[in-house]
Amino acid sequence: MKEQLVPALDRRCFLAQVIPACSLACLCAGRGAAAGSVERDAPENGGQHKFDVEFEEKTSTLRKTTEENRYYIDFIETLQSELEEEELIRLLNIHSTDWGRRIAMRHAEASPDNSFKSFVANFRPPRYANSLTLEITEDTDKVFGLRVTECVWAKVFRDAGLGGEIGHAAVCNMDYSWPRSFNENFKMERTKTLMQGDDHCNHRYVDTG
Repeated sequence: MKEQLVPALDRRCFLAQVIPACSLACLCAGRGAAAGSVERDAPENGGQHKFDVEFEEKTSTLRKTTEENRYYIDFIETLQSELEEEELIRLLNIHSTDWGRRIAMRHAEASPDNSFKSFVANFRPPRYANSLTLEITEDTDKVFGLRVTECVWAKVFRDAGLGGEIGHAAVCNMDYSWPRSFNENFKMERTKTLMQGDDHCNHRYVDTG
C-alpha cells in the first residue's frame, strides 16, 4: 500500500509546503550544545536536571557558526538533489524572508523603541566584532551604511559549496525583511555581497519616513 502512495505524492509540492518549517527546525537544531560537538562528563549539577546543567566548551566563531548551520546546509544539499536550482532559490528566499521577520520581532522587543537610531545601534561596533569585519561608511539621521569585507556566514556557506545565489537566498536575503519588519519606513539597499563573490557587502539602511 505504501509503495502505491509514494509515486502519487507530488514531491515538489510537498517540499514547498515543508521547507520553511523544516529548514528553521534544522537551523535551530544546530544551535544546541550537542550539534557537532562531543558530549562530555557533566559537572556537578547542584540539584539541576542533567539537561539543564551548563558546561564550558572551547571553540571559535568559525567552528561555532559551522556547527550551528551544519543541519541547515545538509538540508539545502538534500533539496539540491530533488529540485531545480530556480525552485530551490525561490523556496530559500521565502524561508529567509520569514527568518528576517522573526529576527526583527526579537530585535524590536529588545529595543527601547522602533526609531532608526535604535535600529542601527544593533550594527554598530563592537556588535558582530567576531563575525564581521566592517566599517561605517554613512551615518546620518536617515542613512546608515556599512562596508563589510569579511563575513563568517559567507565563509561557511561558500566553503560548503553553497555560495552564490543559493547562499544569498539561504542567508543574505533576510537582510531585506529585517528593517521593514522592525519599522515599515526602513529599508535596506545593497548591490554587492561577499556571498555572491564580491570583495565586500555594501549594506545601506535608509529611513524613508
